[in-house]
Amino acid sequence: MEMYLHWVAEGLLALSWWQLFLIGLVTTHMTIVTVTVYLHRCQTHRSLKLHPIVEHCFRFWLWLTTGMVTREWVAVHRCHHAHCETEKDPHSPIVRGINQVLWRGAELYRDAAADLAMLDRYGRGGPADWLERRIYGRYTWQGVGLLLLIELGLFGAPGLTLWACQMMWIPVLAAGVVNGLGHYAGYRNYDCKEAATNIVPLGLLIGGEELHNNHHTFPTSARFSVRWFELDIGWIYISMLRWLRLASLRRPPQRLMRCAGQFVPTLATLKLVLGNRAVLTRELTLATLDVFRAERAGLAKLVPHETLVRAKRLLRHAPWRLTEAQRAELEQLTGKSARLSAMHMARQALEKLWERSPATQGELLAGLQAWCVNAERSGPRPLQRFARYLASYG
Repeated sequence: MEMYLHWVAEGLLALSWWQLFLIGLVTTHMTIVTVTVYLHRCQTHRSLKLHPIVEHCFRFWLWLTTGMVTREWVAVHRCHHAHCETEKDPHSPIVRGINQVLWRGAELYRDAAADLAMLDRYGRGGPADWLERRIYGRYTWQGVGLLLLIELGLFGAPGLTLWACQMMWIPVLAAGVVNGLGHYAGYRNYDCKEAATNIVPLGLLIGGEELHNNHHTFPTSARFSVRWFELDIGWIYISMLRWLRLASLRRPPQRLMRCAGQFVPTLATLKLVLGNRAVLTRELTLATLDVFRAERAGLAKLVPHETLVRAKRLLRHAPWRLTEAQRAELEQLTGKSARLSAMHMARQALEKLWERSPATQGELLAGLQAWCVNAERSGPRPLQRFARYLASYG
């Protein structure tokens, strides 16, 4: 009897509380890595391809620690990207409210996953082998039940607390924090159409999913960090798997590389520019803000302080995000500064150029070349520097 009570209290391993705490940290981190690397980047966005053994290890761990089905998760997230910030978005805090998504994110996920038509439309392309059909997809709660029995046997009664923490990890952090705060609060590197934000620059706790604005701007990129101070731990694991030849990128990133001695955009330049529109828009926006800061003292004598504050906020947005009233207000202000007006007009012209989808490749290239020439002739120094750099990419 005494031995039985000892086993119930401490399990077979009789670990201390700090040892259980470390096990909890490691296992929950493994679950986060499984979600971000396997479910999100590999299965949903097809950013990388995993070795079959690695992929199955992720699937097994997902079944054991979450009970989530790959096809369901993929379909819900693809639906989120297709209908972001609308009534059809399964978990938008803009539509449903931050408290609803933050605290009931897991329920919203289950409600969306129950839509068979949505699953059929967005859940295609996932694993469909015997294990997925007969085990992982059919016996969803049995996996987490098996984990509970294992932890009760190994750790005794404290294993129940460990198991409960593991079960809460994804619903709270992924379904709640990423889907909630990731569209509500934080900083933005890019003025993408969605309300996505970077929660913090260090993607440690949620595997890099903290860099949500970067992801929505480049959804097919396997790497979420874009600035020197941002850390995407999910990308670190992917890099390790690539080094071990257990993973490969499906879509290698198109990096902006300058060609020495090139002063006129080429077809290669056009391809790079169109593939890096968000990056170039951000660079031109930062250059415009530099000019605004330089001109602010002179503008302060002509317009009220409140107008300058609003103008700075509007200049941070991509031109296509502005309403007609905001455009008119900004043009009225920029008209009082020749340098700022040139920057603002150049941004609008470049935006119109790469939104000409019906145009032929030759027409787009001619337009890009003309834009660079005009920027070099009439623009202030930051615009001339930007145009020279743009023309040299190839």
